[in-house]
Amino acid sequence: MNILSNTTKVKISKKRLGRGIGSGKGKTSGRGVKGQKSRSGVAIKSFEGGQMPLYRRLPKRGFNPINRKKIAKINLDQIQSFIDNKRVNPESGINLDTLKKNNIINKSYLKYKILANGNLTSKINIEADFSSVSAKAKIEKLGGVLKIKNSK
Repeated sequence: MNILSNTTKVKISKKRLGRGIGSGKGKTSGRGVKGQKSRSGVAIKSFEGGQMPLYRRLPKRGFNPINRKKIAKINLDQIQSFIDNKRVNPESGINLDTLKKNNIINKSYLKYKILANGNLTSKINIEADFSSVSAKAKIEKLGGVLKIKNSK
């Protein structure tokens, strides 16, 4: 006979420990004999006998991806302010090398993205790795050219 059926609820009670020899789980209640693990209140999951535990020997990584690509972000209003301050020449074209040369983007960045925050008043020719759709629309509206590099 199948005792597990959909119509009746079957509750199997858990094995009661320490209720005499005849129960099969009497005396030491399945804990073995003596030792730290046979006592109550024991928590030795990552204890390694005083040796520095593995979780403390390994470096912390957390939520910092190991192979994250560093991408600089630059807004259109920032580009406009650099043009106004004559730090960037819009006629010669703007790319990663010119931005690094003028200390606008840190040398550690290998790629950069153009974002559309702020207004652009100058016509610019710019070469970037990434761009937002609205930034591209704002640049092309003024007659500028945005060239996106084919990079992975």
